[in-house]
Amino acid sequence: MKKNLAKLLAVSVSMGMLTACGGNGGKTETTAAETKAAETTAAETKAEETKETETTAAEKEEEKFQASVLFCGSTSLYPIMSSLASSFTEEFVTWDKVDPSFPAENISIYVAPGGSGVGVSAAVDKTADFGMVARAMKDKEVEELGADYQSFIVARDALTVSVNAENPICGVTDDLTTDQIRQIFAGEITTWDQVDASLPAETINVYIRDLSGGAYEVFQKSVMGDSEVTASATQSASMTELATNIANDPWGIGYAGFGAYNKANAEKQVLQAMKVDGVEPTVENIVGDTYKIQRPVMFVTGDVVSPSEQAFIDYIFSQTGYDVTEANGYIPAFTVGE
Repeated sequence: MKKNLAKLLAVSVSMGMLTACGGNGGKTETTAAETKAAETTAAETKAEETKETETTAAEKEEEKFQASVLFCGSTSLYPIMSSLASSFTEEFVTWDKVDPSFPAENISIYVAPGGSGVGVSAAVDKTADFGMVARAMKDKEVEELGADYQSFIVARDALTVSVNAENPICGVTDDLTTDQIRQIFAGEITTWDQVDASLPAETINVYIRDLSGGAYEVFQKSVMGDSEVTASATQSASMTELATNIANDPWGIGYAGFGAYNKANAEKQVLQAMKVDGVEPTVENIVGDTYKIQRPVMFVTGDVVSPSEQAFIDYIFSQTGYDVTEANGYIPAFTVGE
């Protein structure tokens, strides 16, 4: 563009010189020729400017495209999202294979566990695109996420009050009241013979999720009320770890998530879920809201969803997402259209 501008200036100067020094006939002929040259140069300059404007717009559009997406939070949702992120990336590889209007950039979808509290904070602070949460959102959290808040419920989950399948209590009863459970987890009942006199006087070992987990808050609200969980309870960094801890301890008890419970028992019966106030944690009772200790499993954001994010969200709520949710032992919270 600079070269063309210099040419245009040179033509203008030349025309001025010719007007001052030439005769009438020469002046008219030369001026017409130079005017034509100037018009040609101006047209070329405008064409280049248009081309540069279009290139800049295209570059800006490409810069705006979001090639990577980050999910962070709930360890309950983590295995579902991690599996879907892998299958989505392997199937399409680059974004243009997802949608021809997208650029041919590599797909990058990252999923990081950390707990529901961490997920909400990451969404609020915008250190992650989506926060994974395995509990109901609090009004304050929704407010912090702002006017563009959106939630996407993937599954329904319940907390099963489970024991090792070899625990002698399984031969005595399969039902505990909410208050019995509260007393056990509060450390008011400390040995199994206090639950039933026919059981050994073995110490009850309590297993819970860590304080940043959504399950901790759900259990506190549904069962504990104003009571605090005993300080001697063993905290687990994930729901899978919690289920494993219960399965490895014949005198243990804990609140394993429905998905983790089902996965632990997929190959062999290692856990036994107790009824709570006479209600068994079955799919029917969870969906019908008769089993009281349950929660939504979802991801949230406080931003407008980008086209690439929406493409992956559509994949999550496709038949593939439904199948992966079920394979992880959860109850899909959505139906797939025919």
